[in-house]
Amino acid sequence: MPRNYWMLVLSPDNFRVTRELGFTVQGFRSAQRRKAERMEVGDRLLFYISTIQRFGATATITSTFFEEHTHLWRSSKPDEEFPYRVRIQSVATLDEDELMDARQIGPRMEYVKRWIPEWWPMAFQGELHLIPRKDFALIEDEMKLVVSARARR
Repeated sequence: MPRNYWMLVLSPDNFRVTRELGFTVQGFRSAQRRKAERMEVGDRLLFYISTIQRFGATATITSTFFEEHTHLWRSSKPDEEFPYRVRIQSVATLDEDELMDARQIGPRMEYVKRWIPEWWPMAFQGELHLIPRKDFALIEDEMKLVVSARARR
């Protein structure tokens, strides 16, 4: 059973990079080193696309963290390499036209209850968050329904 459920906040461009890599690896900024070091095989990862407020995928972490300096993801800092990485395996991945609107599902999350209702999107500021298993399951179950419906078409 996974120990941790992580929510990664990333830009649409960086989500696209991870998608193009087949959801096999995910990098984190230098500031996230300590969190990346805490990631364990079997932990889960939820992808939240910040500027469009959408959830796009879930994955399982399949390696402990490692350091790699190949430029893959982009930052506002030109020299940022996202050097702290983990290997991942996709569980539920939505197509671009299926991305889940966080404004509809976010207010139902336990994680956002620390903020007043009008400010719940503040819960998604920053890059990497530990979220409750219940919240992760809520979102992943909805994603799996979408993926299942697509497969039946």
